[in-house]
Amino acid sequence: MYSLSGRTAIAGIGATEFSKESGRSELQLAAEAVFAAVDDAGLSPAEVDGLVTFTQDANQEIAVAREVGIGDLTFFSRVEYGGGAACGTVLHAAMAVATGAASTVVCYRAFNERSGRRFGQPDPRLGGQPSSQGVEMSWHVPYGLMTPAGWVAMFARRYMHAFGATSEDFGRVAVAMRRHAATNPAAWFHGRPITLEEHQRSRWIVEPLHLLDCCQESDGAVALVVTSADRARHLRRSPAVVTAAAQGAGRGQMMMTSFYRDDMSGLPEMGVVASALWSMSGLSPKDIQTAILYDHFTPFVLSQLEELGFCGRGEAKDFVADGGIEIDGRLPVNPHGGQLGEAYIHGMNGITEAVRQIRGTAVNQVAGVRNVLVTAGTGVPTSGLVLSRE
Repeated sequence: MYSLSGRTAIAGIGATEFSKESGRSELQLAAEAVFAAVDDAGLSPAEVDGLVTFTQDANQEIAVAREVGIGDLTFFSRVEYGGGAACGTVLHAAMAVATGAASTVVCYRAFNERSGRRFGQPDPRLGGQPSSQGVEMSWHVPYGLMTPAGWVAMFARRYMHAFGATSEDFGRVAVAMRRHAATNPAAWFHGRPITLEEHQRSRWIVEPLHLLDCCQESDGAVALVVTSADRARHLRRSPAVVTAAAQGAGRGQMMMTSFYRDDMSGLPEMGVVASALWSMSGLSPKDIQTAILYDHFTPFVLSQLEELGFCGRGEAKDFVADGGIEIDGRLPVNPHGGQLGEAYIHGMNGITEAVRQIRGTAVNQVAGVRNVLVTAGTGVPTSGLVLSRE
């Protein structure tokens, strides 16, 4: 059976600074990140012939190509479902390279998510759009359930009821992420760790979610260069081989509001991704030295640990209770601080951290890294990666 495993690699990474007000256009941010990623790989823009981004990205592929000096494009695509697209962009790029549709593909995401459009703000128009999503949203948006925090709070309440988890269990995730960010100079919360007590004192956003259960809003951009594994071996940096890449949607899924399934205490779509990743890679959770888990809200980090097989259902609270996700724990999670601590760039900055861990150049380097698991947005159709050292 044809497999993508080991055929492609991430050869370059680039990013802007992460801020709350970039002071420049989203197109300029995209161009800066693409320039940085291409240079990191030791390539020129003219050698790029493919671009992949999110459907939510405001920067057209042809505009980015013009701005950075990319010539003809033989492949371009976009991936749906917000943050769920992050690892999917690498999957699309890897498929293009492996099939010969393109030789060098750049994945990018750029936005002014704090100083411009803020995705976490209520938008009553969601329930009135003449589309399938509009119909779906019409069940709850007219009644005030219209923000990601509200949608995740519903899940969190059910998870707490089913497994006995508490707000303190969620808080331990936030504390770990901020501890990691505190020693990462690129992180917005560099030098600013928090305690569990501070987490518990932070104001409610939507019960049971405190402010410190919710990721930050950021301006910035990230880009990645994907090419063949063979070519990547001869470029400037050590390649991060794409050992597995997958997308997944669960049965009966809705956009972060899958409240009508038989069980709303898990993330079946992440289970779909996990199954595909382990099958394609031939690896298992015990082969992963560090994981980059999408942490837009703390409860979903616990559920991901379970869906991915690092612990059983309902056991994640015990997994994190003794520091299991910290740098020296059983599974270091988000050594860069994640979206709670470093920046919220729709998960793309997590992929760059995975590449640094593979290269051995991360600020908070985990010892002996051979394989890194990366996940994309949760609650939505999602995606994942396993990146490996050669």
